[in-house]
Amino acid sequence: MSLLDRNILAILAPHIKADLNIGDAEMGLLYGTVFALFYALFSLPLGRLSDGWLRNRILSMSILFWSLASALAAFANGFAILIVSRLGVGIGEGATSPAGTSLLFDYFPKQRRGLVMGAIAAAIAVGLGGSNVIGGLAAQYWDARYAAGGAPFGLHGWQFAFLVASAPGVLLAVLLWFLREPKRGAMDGIETPRDPAPFRASFALLGSVTPGVNFLTLAARGATGRNWAASFGFIVAVVVVMGVMVQLTSTFSPRPSLEFGGVSVNPHLLQWGVMGFGAVVIFNLLQGLSLTDRSTFALIVRSPSMLIAMAVGALQTVINYGIMGFTPSFIMKIYGESQTATAVKFGTLSLVIGVIGPLIAGPLSDWFDRTMPGRGRVWLTLFALGVSPFVGIWTYLAEDAGSFYTRFILYSVILTCWIPPLYALMYGLVLPRMRGIAASTYLIVSTIFGVGIGPYQVGIVSDATGGDLRIAILSTNWVAVPIVILLLILAMRVRRDEAMMLERARAAGEPV
Repeated sequence: MSLLDRNILAILAPHIKADLNIGDAEMGLLYGTVFALFYALFSLPLGRLSDGWLRNRILSMSILFWSLASALAAFANGFAILIVSRLGVGIGEGATSPAGTSLLFDYFPKQRRGLVMGAIAAAIAVGLGGSNVIGGLAAQYWDARYAAGGAPFGLHGWQFAFLVASAPGVLLAVLLWFLREPKRGAMDGIETPRDPAPFRASFALLGSVTPGVNFLTLAARGATGRNWAASFGFIVAVVVVMGVMVQLTSTFSPRPSLEFGGVSVNPHLLQWGVMGFGAVVIFNLLQGLSLTDRSTFALIVRSPSMLIAMAVGALQTVINYGIMGFTPSFIMKIYGESQTATAVKFGTLSLVIGVIGPLIAGPLSDWFDRTMPGRGRVWLTLFALGVSPFVGIWTYLAEDAGSFYTRFILYSVILTCWIPPLYALMYGLVLPRMRGIAASTYLIVSTIFGVGIGPYQVGIVSDATGGDLRIAILSTNWVAVPIVILLLILAMRVRRDEAMMLERARAAGEPV
């Protein structure tokens, strides 16, 4: 449901652009940047809450909230309401990964977690593929039914599609409310004491990472002069870097200003302002952990394997979201397929292959880990992320739709093999009580720098090249080079960091 409501913009983009008179850069902002900021920011307090409160209830309330926010897009008559809708979806979906991952790791033992992450990846594929099928068919049905006018409330097909996609979330919210809450840490044999004040800790974390408000938290915690200097110095550096990026991207791909209640805003300023805000949030989070939770800080920041795994996931997200955000538009524009045909063919193909691939990769990940403890999962990830860019280039250079779909099958199978091994490895590098905040930390890094850059990059390259989506989509593959280098380093480090996990925690004061 999370990916369904998040990705439905992709198939509806041509009609939204036409009705609201916006370009690919603005769609990239909606699909990536605006969503990314609030998704990443609120995943932190919701992740902390997931480490201390009932995860089933957190998921239930969150999915109801984001379903209602997604439905709001049905009544958008301008760019501003779409932004409000997307930020609401981002806030609600912030609980999905931390609460869901923490819950599933307490349902299944370590030796089956590759399969678990494969099931999660398959569910992601269902959402991604389903968003194209449901969004495309719902919009087509509505527009055909009211081709002569007279649609209720004057809704267009793309607006009706948002209502259809958001409706099942209400039912799922009810089911999640009654889901059994497992004992935290039991599967790992690590006793996890009850958190006496999870809500207070959650709100405190939100305050400590929010730029501006975090200064009050620093003062209350008795921060040293070094802490204050680091905080102000980082903000100055971010402002300078983001200012440079605004100038560069405005020159590379000039865009008309966006109107918000009579106020004109440069879309590139909005993009890099959000990126800068997110970077400060990440810095505040890590600085706060170093002051209040030294053992979590030690296992996340002082573990090279953890940092490398997060960096790999963030870089690959640039490719994943850049591709998925614009591929439906690419098919319709390059191969001349209708919205309905694209929805059915591409959506169904993404769904089926996206389910099959991870369910193969999940057990395969567990087998690799048993055969080559620690490194096995890294080698599987390296195969998927090292080979997939070449297959991706071959796929998007296809001369006709039939060749594209045939090649996309192989591309999808290979590309879906990285999530199960990398995620199982990453969340195994922290203690059970830390998995929610670890998931949130990874989420904010991958969301701000992956989701925030991927769709935006494709959008501005498309606008700058006269709408050449083929070049724009393929431009995301530049990240494959640092990904391969990082994975080779990870293969050499991971066993050492796994063995040092409890030692690092004890050295930081954790009673394990």
